[in-house]
Amino acid sequence: MDYLGKYSIKFEGLEEGVHNFEFDINDKFFSNIEYSEIKKGELKVHVVLKKSSLLMSLDIAIDGKVRVACDRCTDEFDMPVEFNGSLFVKFSEERDSLDDNVIVLSNSDNEINIAHYLYESINLSLPLRRVHPDDDEGNSTCNPEMLEDIEEKSVNSEERTDPRWDRLKDLMANKNK
Repeated sequence: MDYLGKYSIKFEGLEEGVHNFEFDINDKFFSNIEYSEIKKGELKVHVVLKKSSLLMSLDIAIDGKVRVACDRCTDEFDMPVEFNGSLFVKFSEERDSLDDNVIVLSNSDNEINIAHYLYESINLSLPLRRVHPDDDEGNSTCNPEMLEDIEEKSVNSEERTDPRWDRLKDLMANKNK
């Protein structure tokens, strides 16, 4: 059986009304997602499925942490993840959908796999810039050796000007006097 199959919700046979589901996401989940940037994490997922005769909705809450690389010092750290979203399931033989939060299933389908929706939700809830959080005094918790190395190798913009351009700047400065 495909590992990601455990993130399927069988709705056939469920009565109309509200149903709760719980899922755990761990390192194995991320290793089964092709091209996943995230390799490690521990998250809890709570899904509230509301079933009616014409439509189903899933309210999804994800809470936990994932291991990411710091954009400043490249050391890995645990970044908290919190996501709340809704997914709507419509039944139709036409598979096109106009909205990212709407999944269209055929009338013959009896379950929905939400693994890729969960992965996308986790990924999109992470900030674009992933940096170690500051400590209680406002100091960076990044790797100090790496920050020192970056500081040593960074070039000051004043130090790297081209002498040919400097002559032109001098000419322009004299012309404007």
